[in-house]
Amino acid sequence: MAYPLLQRHFPWLLLFGVLLNVPGLWLDVMEPDSALYATIAKRIAEHNDWSNLFVDGHEWLDKPHFPFWMAAISYKIFGVTGFAYKLPSFIFWLAGLWYTYVTARDLFNVSVAQLSVLIYAVALHSSLGNFDVRAEAYLTTCIIAAIWHMLNVYHRKHWIHIVAAAFFTAAAIMTKGIFVLITIGGGWVIFWAIAGEWKQFLNYRWYIFLVLSFIFILPELYSLYVQFDMHPEKIVFGRTHVSGLKFFFWDSQFGRFFNTGPIKGRGSLLFFVHTTLWAFLPWSIGLVAGIVYLIRYDKKREPARWVIYGSALVTFLLFSLSKFQLPHYIVIVFPYFSIITAYFLYEQANRGGLRYFSLAQTVILLLTGALALWLLYFTGIKQGIVSTVEIIVILILGVFGRTPDQLQQLVFRGYATAAVMYVFLFFNFYPFLLQYQSGRQAARILEGKNLPAATYKTPYAHAFEFYAPGDVNVIGNKDSLGRFLGTRPCVLYTTPAVNDSLTKAGVQTSIVARPDHFHITRLKREFLSPKTRSETVEQRYLLYIK
Repeated sequence: MAYPLLQRHFPWLLLFGVLLNVPGLWLDVMEPDSALYATIAKRIAEHNDWSNLFVDGHEWLDKPHFPFWMAAISYKIFGVTGFAYKLPSFIFWLAGLWYTYVTARDLFNVSVAQLSVLIYAVALHSSLGNFDVRAEAYLTTCIIAAIWHMLNVYHRKHWIHIVAAAFFTAAAIMTKGIFVLITIGGGWVIFWAIAGEWKQFLNYRWYIFLVLSFIFILPELYSLYVQFDMHPEKIVFGRTHVSGLKFFFWDSQFGRFFNTGPIKGRGSLLFFVHTTLWAFLPWSIGLVAGIVYLIRYDKKREPARWVIYGSALVTFLLFSLSKFQLPHYIVIVFPYFSIITAYFLYEQANRGGLRYFSLAQTVILLLTGALALWLLYFTGIKQGIVSTVEIIVILILGVFGRTPDQLQQLVFRGYATAAVMYVFLFFNFYPFLLQYQSGRQAARILEGKNLPAATYKTPYAHAFEFYAPGDVNVIGNKDSLGRFLGTRPCVLYTTPAVNDSLTKAGVQTSIVARPDHFHITRLKREFLSPKTRSETVEQRYLLYIK
């Protein structure tokens, strides 16, 4: 059954969903991770050094190169800006919408495919990832693209799909590491086992695919070998003789999973359960119901669909069992979650069973609007009156607008919820928070100026490194500071305590700016309240040294 919503309004709703994501492209790059990654890519572009990764002037061995290469290419075209850093990730996200569509279309039908795309386009953490860019948009698209091309390989379509599947698999590996093979291949193994297609394990096409995937990751392996394995004398993780290849194939993935590598974490089995409930808003209730439906009631569970069901299940379990957990990791299974949710809503719509889910969507809309309005009031955000009016108008249209179709009603209210969230976040909340990203505020003063710049004993200074013109020296000790001060005139981004020590040492400093600073990714009630904000805010100094 096709629905009027999906026939008539799909293009306009999709365009609206994409446009809701666009304002985040022009907001400043946010610390810590996005600013760190943007700075790594800046050095690549400005030094034309595509193999070696550095952070704070030191050799850096953590993430693979692919996202940094994409950002550096964008810098070469558009210049070193926050927009240029975010643009390639956004393009990958758009491609991910298309691959979500064709995957759902081929495994289900066009209506489920259209609904899947509409859901994915405005899922909360997917959109936040387009603003606070890390590696997830690249990774998510590469994984779902590899799976779709593998579906075409399975159906013996043109050989180019083997190459495309290998390319996207390699790009995913060069984004996050070798563990992505479990996400890409886990669903296939489950599918073949359930369908009894044991002969697929001997199918030569899959071995060509694996060989090509290995060939396509050679640029990553070469870069790691050149930077680390050729130089055992380099000190990394506090020791010498560190192999970049070993880290890539083992420590960065299995070492984190088993918590035996140089980078450790602490995990909870339920972390991604409660993370998903807020990260997949406004569709969380539909997702939970969709999973229950698949387990208990779906009698048409075609084996091929285990390609996505199995991949989602294996990835979710892998994340939950890992000791290294961060909320944005869950984004890579959002295309699967969107398809599962869309299929459930489609099936319920055929049965006329969406009444209670439409009511739940209305409750989510009202709660989201109430939270946004309360935060506008509580934080004292400037121009909050305009946004208050906009949010109230959206709430009225979303709640009281009527359509003859329950599915259409549910999706409209979901998009009204998304509109409330992103009007509040991208036009009010994040611009308010970014005022307290002191490194960015200090760097504004240096725009157009050609002065040697450095940071010294300054936590979370990557935004300053990124936005300040040219190279920024990250000074680690007093001897290095003394050598830098010999290049006067210069500017130093640092703390009031360092300024006091320089003054006592006889160095003539002039305070150019005193930007307020707060670690804006770790919000506290005291910071959000104007009454107590000054008690939580620190100061950073931008010093001009003659």
